[in-house]
Amino acid sequence: MKFMKLGSKPDSFQSDEDSIRYVATELATDVVVNVGDVKFFLHKFPLLSKSARLQKLIATTTTDEQSSDDEIHIPDIPGGPPAFEICAKFCYGMTVTLNAYNVVAVRCAAEYLEMYESIESGNLVYKIEVFLNSSILRSWKDSIIVLQTTRSFYPWSEDVKLDVRCLESIALKTAIDPARVDWSYTYNRRKLLPPEINKNGVPRDWWIEDLAELSIDLFKRVVRTIRRKGGVLPEFIGEALEVYAAKRITGFMIQNDDDDDVIEQRSLLETLVSLLPSEKQSVSCGFLIKLLKSSVSLECGEEERKELSRRIGEKLEEANVTDLLIRAPEGGETVYDIDIVETLIDQYVTQQTQKRDELDCSEEDINEGDGFVSDSSKANVAKLIDGYLTEISRIEPNLSPLKFISIAEKVSNFPRSSHDGVYRAIDMFLKQHPGITKSEKKSLSRLMDCRKLSPEACAHAVQNERLPLRVVVQILFFEQVRATCPAAKPSLPPSGSHGSSRTTTEEECDSVTATEETTTTTTMRDKMSSSEKTKAKGVVMSRIFSKLWSGKDRDGVGDVSSSDTSESPGSATTVGDKSTPSTRRRRSSS
Repeated sequence: MKFMKLGSKPDSFQSDEDSIRYVATELATDVVVNVGDVKFFLHKFPLLSKSARLQKLIATTTTDEQSSDDEIHIPDIPGGPPAFEICAKFCYGMTVTLNAYNVVAVRCAAEYLEMYESIESGNLVYKIEVFLNSSILRSWKDSIIVLQTTRSFYPWSEDVKLDVRCLESIALKTAIDPARVDWSYTYNRRKLLPPEINKNGVPRDWWIEDLAELSIDLFKRVVRTIRRKGGVLPEFIGEALEVYAAKRITGFMIQNDDDDDVIEQRSLLETLVSLLPSEKQSVSCGFLIKLLKSSVSLECGEEERKELSRRIGEKLEEANVTDLLIRAPEGGETVYDIDIVETLIDQYVTQQTQKRDELDCSEEDINEGDGFVSDSSKANVAKLIDGYLTEISRIEPNLSPLKFISIAEKVSNFPRSSHDGVYRAIDMFLKQHPGITKSEKKSLSRLMDCRKLSPEACAHAVQNERLPLRVVVQILFFEQVRATCPAAKPSLPPSGSHGSSRTTTEEECDSVTATEETTTTTTMRDKMSSSEKTKAKGVVMSRIFSKLWSGKDRDGVGDVSSSDTSESPGSATTVGDKSTPSTRRRRSSS
């Protein structure tokens, strides 16, 4: 820490009582200066030679009849008795020491007493300014200390521009080349990746932890000054906000009965949101979601929550399932805030739509450029929401089927390599919510495309007693198609038409009698050898094909589930041999 000594005479100030200070000298005092509740018995000459304000006060003061001393009152001097005492000692030429902790108080007191060069050359204001410019403002930590102390001396510190000069000094130092940093700083963070450092071992974000010690109002002013000055990447601004919030995030998440504390924390959070850089990559998705969680617990304003939701929507693909498990306020219908997750998905979909509308490029550019990135992003979001639905189904007892379906449908047309994630989510919901109706089970099952299940998922689903029987039959149907013609795959539905490809097959499968379904599915769910399972599948598939073929003959429709039946002509012939009597009569007559 920098310091400066002024004066050379020994300190002769003494105390008679806590409220009385005087100078030990042979000369009688001739003026009493009342500063707050402390009386200073001093001499006029050294004071008046350096303070224009004291000159004017004494000139308008009448001597007390019971005392030979003039008495003046300065109750509003910045820094109070301690600051005035340092100014008085300077007037006497006594040794005083200035440092980062007391220089603001003394500078403001000297301003109040009008200790200018116009009164005497080398006066206190001038000497303090030299100290500030040559030492304090050139020191990183001293600048921060001085900035912190300016809060106690407002508006005097602002009048002499101490706060502005500290802000400018700090902002300039954060933008300096790390290779030129030769002062001490605080850096205790441990990162997964080593920070970018220069030859002298100084990371580019060396300044962040020291600024995290500032009060929120000063931190806000520093960040805004840094942004205005430039030279610091937005990512480092975002990191500074995250470090600052991390020092206080515990207070965000704890419900506190102290209204004043809650108001203070809410104000702090709202300030951090207002300081978020506009650049997309400046802050992490995880940090934004922490802020959102805190805004929920602190019941922040709607504007802050909307802004955070919008920012999270920009980079939802970076989130993980744990991030989305946001506790709902107490007294709500659910333990977790599911509606806010819906809002985040809506924000993502809206922004993806806007980006698509803004693209003014050829189809080739879309396929090779932005379209590819968008599909990758959507695939990640689809995987995220599948995982979220699985976890929220497990831990949220009050999750309704309608809410589950509403969330799943928002990403139903997003590209997926398979529907295993959708199946896991549905299975977990059925397991944790066994009381739902058959109609609700059917609605849930329609979210899943059985043709996009992996062999492992199919094997599990076939023996899953929680699934509706018709779904098991449908899975077996597609498994039989694949087994019969491995090279051919059932045609997939166009983007945005989830479940539509299953309509025809579902209707046919639903027409199978309950007795047949129960018998066949129960057989398949029993623990059997591979050959027995294969045989059982063949029985079920024969019945399904028989039903499909008879339906075609009755209705005179030749394209029922054409993408499936056309791929297995051998099966179709077999089924034709087992047609109903009415079908055989129509054939013979034809």
